[in-house]
Amino acid sequence: MTTFPTPRGTLTPDRPLADLTWLRVGGPADWLFQPADEADLAQFLAGLDPAVPVFPMGVGSNLIVRDGGIRAVVIRLGRGFNGIAIEGSRVTAGAAALDAHVARRAAEAGLDLTFLRTIPGSIGGAVRMNAGCYGAYVADRLEEIRIVTREGRVEVLPAAALELRYRQSALPEGAVIVAASFRADPGDPAALEARMAEQIAKRDASQPTKERSAGSTFRNPAGYSSTGRADDSHELKAWKVIDDAGMRGARRGGAQMSQMHSNFLINAGGATAADLENLGEDVRKKVFQSSGIRLEWEIMRVGEYLQD
Repeated sequence: MTTFPTPRGTLTPDRPLADLTWLRVGGPADWLFQPADEADLAQFLAGLDPAVPVFPMGVGSNLIVRDGGIRAVVIRLGRGFNGIAIEGSRVTAGAAALDAHVARRAAEAGLDLTFLRTIPGSIGGAVRMNAGCYGAYVADRLEEIRIVTREGRVEVLPAAALELRYRQSALPEGAVIVAASFRADPGDPAALEARMAEQIAKRDASQPTKERSAGSTFRNPAGYSSTGRADDSHELKAWKVIDDAGMRGARRGGAQMSQMHSNFLINAGGATAADLENLGEDVRKKVFQSSGIRLEWEIMRVGEYLQD
């Protein structure tokens, strides 16, 4: 039987995860660890049996937890990791800070990180996935990150070490991002606020922001450079090939591809994780049959399938 270090934070066995994800589906984690602070996290990981897997989880905005749950220690950062500090043109945010909050705090200080305003989720996830919007990406602004390794060491990594590319990074296995620092261009606070309001209005007019979704379901299939920047002259949108395959509004159980934006997978009521993932696979199959394009998931799917 595995023994666990005694943390100052909260360690909960057999913790259901559905209420911690935006899609509201999924089974339990063997353990959920909510560390009190960085030192608590480092001490816990240093003392944890190396054979025990860990899974860092943000606010669950881009995640399907399968119905059988996760055989790991799920690490979820909270209040001890959501600070935002501004010094000159540098903005340092805890990994649990919401992207939107970081954008607003930076704008108030006359710094432009407005691309973060409409990205759902927290800074740790944004870095891990090289999140971006309206032509700007984390890769464009990130200077360095602070991590706690699976072995419990605290390290600072330059942005270049992450090899950031379209929706991907080379984060060390099992590492937990605890903070990230960005460089930001100066801007007029009022103008930055107006730009963010315009972005929010544009998003709400085209995306099902009132529904239970996890953001874009599939990566755009072409037209991106290795840094994650869009090449508008060759860009191909996932929603377009989904529409061409006749899958806008498609359903399976309680899952549906949104009628408003066909690259949004939504829990329309009572969906299981299997409903959502299987509908996504239905879409991938139809798109391939229709266009020969193999869509890649943007939503992360983790855990085990529920056994009959």
